[in-house]
Amino acid sequence: MNRDPLTADKTIKLLWSRVRERGDLPGFSKVVGAIISAMRGDDDREFNMTTTVLQDPALTQKVLRLANSAMYSVFGQGINTVSKAVIVLGTEAIGHIALGLKLIDGLSGASSDSANARAELEKAVLAGYIARQVAYSASTRDAEEAVVCSMLHSLGRLMVTFYLPDRWLQVQERSLETDVDEKDATIAILGLGLDEIGREVAKQWGLPSTLIETLRDMPPKPVGEPLAHSDWLAALSTLSSLCAGALHDNRSSVQAELSQLAGDYSEMLGLDASEVVAAVDAAKLGAAEEDVVVKRLMKRNDLDAAGSRPAATGKPADAASILARGVTDLRGVMESANIGQLMSMALETVYQGLGFSRAIAFTRNKEKSQYFAQMGFGEGAQEVLPCLVFNDAYEPDVFHAALANDKMIFVENARDPGFVNKLPRWWKETLPTVRSFMVLPLTVNRNPVGFIYGDWDMSKMAAKIEQAEVGPLDELRTLVMRAMEQHRLGGASWGRRPS
Repeated sequence: MNRDPLTADKTIKLLWSRVRERGDLPGFSKVVGAIISAMRGDDDREFNMTTTVLQDPALTQKVLRLANSAMYSVFGQGINTVSKAVIVLGTEAIGHIALGLKLIDGLSGASSDSANARAELEKAVLAGYIARQVAYSASTRDAEEAVVCSMLHSLGRLMVTFYLPDRWLQVQERSLETDVDEKDATIAILGLGLDEIGREVAKQWGLPSTLIETLRDMPPKPVGEPLAHSDWLAALSTLSSLCAGALHDNRSSVQAELSQLAGDYSEMLGLDASEVVAAVDAAKLGAAEEDVVVKRLMKRNDLDAAGSRPAATGKPADAASILARGVTDLRGVMESANIGQLMSMALETVYQGLGFSRAIAFTRNKEKSQYFAQMGFGEGAQEVLPCLVFNDAYEPDVFHAALANDKMIFVENARDPGFVNKLPRWWKETLPTVRSFMVLPLTVNRNPVGFIYGDWDMSKMAAKIEQAEVGPLDELRTLVMRAMEQHRLGGASWGRRPS
């Protein structure tokens, strides 16, 4: 059936009108924009991706859980920091993992009151599982890209079932009454196909054009040579979505349908039909047994324990253990990571391990005789970096004291009237809400080259650094200083400079 431009235009306008009325997918568009920006950036891509993920505690836990799953066992287990996950798996893979997880969260939150939308979301998640397994069978470079493409392949259907349920009901009724297939019924009622709607939404969200190109139905066809990358992803996404629909609906002919689909698409994907069937079976088991996100979707009121958002209360009860695991990550990449990657990992370990409001790395610039804030995680850290600058000439304050003595200093109550004169003006003006903070000096050949700073705001529960946490912090400091000495960086930059 031919597309009706007038009806299509009305459908798209109605869709965006409903989106404005009901609200866009909660928290999705903004985070997706940050993830895509980090993936596209030429400078500091790894750090920006780590920062973006860490801003969402639930996403952080899910990324780490997936990075440590059997799916990535080839890279080794024991990834305790997002920084290491980015180093080991790559910025693109982590970006696609994050996109996929945020898509699940956004759509599951938005579709909670729609049975049809929930069913379509569950199919989309299952399609992602299938795509990952098939992509690994085909030994593709970034299976997570295939996951995102396959989940987004149903984006048009998801948006229609959630925002245009009345129109979707008309499509279903027309399909049943006239005995036409769903695609023709959709075009008759909406004026365009569901894949076209998906591409329109993806454009509105600012998704990469390379991804948008894959959001199209790809019917099976003979191929004489390997498909272009976007065509291969479109074929895989189509297959995954069709298989997910058959499995989710649990039709009596499901095994025959899966075998037929595997035979139809195997040549396009460069696999044997038996490999496709095996991948689909593995995905079905994985979705049922491994991923708690899918289980949550099937049981709407259950919470995903691994992905639930922890309360911003301050220091974790197992702070020493988290710090120790982060130190293990550091030790494991000492020979392969550059100084910027190591610094990011150390900073994340301190930030997550102690539950700081902010963790910031300072470096000394000998030419300017100043210390600069180079990178930071946490509440407003990126915004305050340019303001955190001070001269390296000794002054009687707590920062210079820590650097001169080469010892960690912890200030439990920065608001103590008797301590105020030991706090520099640049710190008081930039971070006026801090209750407690730590300064962890970094030296090379007994010369201070920088320090790691972390603080707890008044909004956090009061806490202090316990003796059990001092050991891991000292070891972390030793590893970073050793790496800096080996790289002969002295007072050089760690890869980021304040603007």
